[in-house]
Amino acid sequence: MRHLLDIDDLSPDELRHIVEQAKRPPESLEPVLDRQGVACYFEKPSARTRNSTELAVVQLGGHPVYITDSEVGIGTRESPEDVTRTLACYHRVICARVFDHGLLERMAGLDVVPVVNLLSDGAHPLQAIADVLTVEAEYGSMAGRTVTYVGDSNNVTRSLALAVGMLGGSIRISSPPGHRFSAVDRDRLSAAGIEPEEVDRPEDAVKGADVVYTDTWVSMGQEGEREERLQAFEGFTVDERLMALSSTAIFLHCLPAHRGEEVTDGVLDGDRSRVWAQAANRLDAARAVLHWICGQSGEAGSVEGQPR
Repeated sequence: MRHLLDIDDLSPDELRHIVEQAKRPPESLEPVLDRQGVACYFEKPSARTRNSTELAVVQLGGHPVYITDSEVGIGTRESPEDVTRTLACYHRVICARVFDHGLLERMAGLDVVPVVNLLSDGAHPLQAIADVLTVEAEYGSMAGRTVTYVGDSNNVTRSLALAVGMLGGSIRISSPPGHRFSAVDRDRLSAAGIEPEEVDRPEDAVKGADVVYTDTWVSMGQEGEREERLQAFEGFTVDERLMALSSTAIFLHCLPAHRGEEVTDGVLDGDRSRVWAQAANRLDAARAVLHWICGQSGEAGSVEGQPR
């Protein structure tokens, strides 16, 4: 049984395989979900994640079922384990967008059906695959390219660093004190052979970069910290002045963007922005991951000896 909770659940060769599969037109892939269901469990609302995941399932011949926490009550009405076993009775894969990464680990720990992380507080692997696709569409290969991330060292940053490093690129990160990787994060990256360069000043981090990337400073669930965070990230806005320090770099943002905070309109809508191609690549990433995980996990989905 294989799961994808973060990029380092893959080997570099598996990550490369998924990226190459994502570049193929959907009609060239086997309909590995033919007449099968995929549970799409969402604790957080979404635009790109829901649309890309549901369409990816359809392109592979399956049927997506959108499920909210209010419907199943994980942890209140039923335990995560009981919900997972129930969904495994009907679905080929569980895809989940959650607050707590530990919930995904509990679901995957049962090994009754493959679990794909659509986003958690710990990781955002499908976004990182879409990011790689966007960079390789621009430059041909991730190998030898430098990605600079400016902002909060968060779930997006961790998965991005893994994907970039595993495919031969290098990553620089510029975050204010108190918003940098933890020792646990650094150890995990080091175990994957990745040593991000952490730079104090965004201006120094951007020079010579091929890609400049940022994300919101106030993620969902952090609204109570908004004023404190805006103050901490003062000087970390990606604006035209900062982009001018690397005259050829493209700009990426996983969206949604808070215009005027982490990025200016001029950068987000500018000639070097690739954010809409990046968003479109979420569909290709989801399709490739589902295709891979179905191929790796055989006929998953039986519970306590009873086939679906």
